[in-house]
Amino acid sequence: MGVGVGTDSESAADGSSSPRCCCPLYHEAVELVGRRWTGAIIRVLMDGPMRFSEIAQAVPELSDRLLSERMKELEARGIVDRTVHSGPPVRVEYALSRMGAELGPALFELQRWARRWLGDHVAAL
Repeated sequence: MGVGVGTDSESAADGSSSPRCCCPLYHEAVELVGRRWTGAIIRVLMDGPMRFSEIAQAVPELSDRLLSERMKELEARGIVDRTVHSGPPVRVEYALSRMGAELGPALFELQRWARRWLGDHVAAL
């Protein structure tokens, strides 16, 4: 039996419920965070602001091209703030915005779930 996460249900006039359907906003959020490497990028930024090279080191196997693409997407969606610090040398830092930081509890729960349910599977590989 499901818990109804991410579903919308409407009550009909006779009291019965119509079939549940996936909430479009829930679907959009899952697709956004679930894009390849995006969840990992957000997770490492939860530890505080980082430069591009630091994010690249913290998320192994992620190419610079794809990291750049994801950072631009996250900035455009308002999840990441990009700050340029002037003066030699110029430094660019990325940090979670307020909206991005509010993903914290959900992603920590996902991490806890993964450790519980996927840990044995990962160890067996």
